[in-house]
Amino acid sequence: MEEFEAVSLVIISIGAFVLPLVGQRIKIPGIVLEIAYGITVGPVLGWVDSSEFISGLAILGFLLLMFLSGFEIELDTFREKGLRTLALPMSIYLLTVATSFYLISSLGYPIFLALVLCTTSVDIVITILRSDGTIKTKYGQTLFMVALLADILTLLAATVYASFINAGGLSISNLNVILYFIVVIMLLRIIRRVAWWNPQLFSRMFDGNDPDELGIRSSIALMLILVGISVFFDIEAILGAFLAGTIFAFTFSNRGTLESSLKGFSYGFLIPIFFINIGLNYDISVFTETQFFVEVGYLFLIAVGVKFIPSLLLVFSKIKFRDMLAGGFLLSARFSLIIAMAEIGVHLDLISKELEQQIILLAVITATFSPILFRLVRTKTN
Repeated sequence: MEEFEAVSLVIISIGAFVLPLVGQRIKIPGIVLEIAYGITVGPVLGWVDSSEFISGLAILGFLLLMFLSGFEIELDTFREKGLRTLALPMSIYLLTVATSFYLISSLGYPIFLALVLCTTSVDIVITILRSDGTIKTKYGQTLFMVALLADILTLLAATVYASFINAGGLSISNLNVILYFIVVIMLLRIIRRVAWWNPQLFSRMFDGNDPDELGIRSSIALMLILVGISVFFDIEAILGAFLAGTIFAFTFSNRGTLESSLKGFSYGFLIPIFFINIGLNYDISVFTETQFFVEVGYLFLIAVGVKFIPSLLLVFSKIKFRDMLAGGFLLSARFSLIIAMAEIGVHLDLISKELEQQIILLAVITATFSPILFRLVRTKTN
């Protein structure tokens, strides 16, 4: 490792340690500060460069972020709720998709942006609902399910869409997606069968005192296996990481201390590097252009409208009008997945690099202000 890379790693490590503490004190998401920190020490001051080594760590952090997104999904919730209870959240999501595609196509944006704007930050939604004591109410559960469906279905839709784009339309090569999901389902059945017949073997995975850390080893191994299979089938790697976490969640409903261990390992270092690296690669020259901020403003209005209009369907759950407005603001919060989707769009040449810069700034704005607006509107109802 060269001396400059070593210094860069030290600066990034200090940021990864300090920024969450600062964010907690000033009530701003640590992720927002991590991107701002990357911009400051990278493009602004020139202290850190996104080297191959740092980029490699960032990619691993990115995959772990998507793995944990799938890992945290409580699939038993879908079975417990039943199809009738899921009707309203599904209707809200479908109207979100319809609204997004209508607005994006009408305003002349790249059509892939419509999918990008369908995302919602489940992490932010859950955190705010839990802190307000709303998560266990019917209202809170509906918002949670809408956010969860947005993440799962949008990521799957983006994968299928990307497959069609890569194949140049409907062709035999689209079978890759079908074959890939067949492999994933088979792998899920195998893991569940082995876990059923050998419970003692898998019990070690959730033993916090296991010296070999079999749980962390198996989790990362499953993630990398599905990522490798995704690459083999020419499918975006983030879907493999996400589905690996989902398989784990579906197979093992009680994950003991493994979940906290994985979060500590991932959010403690590698995931912050991913967000800091985004800042390191940010083109700060756009900040000198007034038109850039005007475009971000337009995008912000569209992004809020895409979530705000469908949230009016919450009237069928017999809640107050202000709660409907508050729900629209909270569901407008986006972060991890929207950035991931933007990177996919640039990689497939479906959106421009400049639009990606706008989306990243949009994510920072919505992640910061959507929870604030939700609490302001909700407070007036009490």
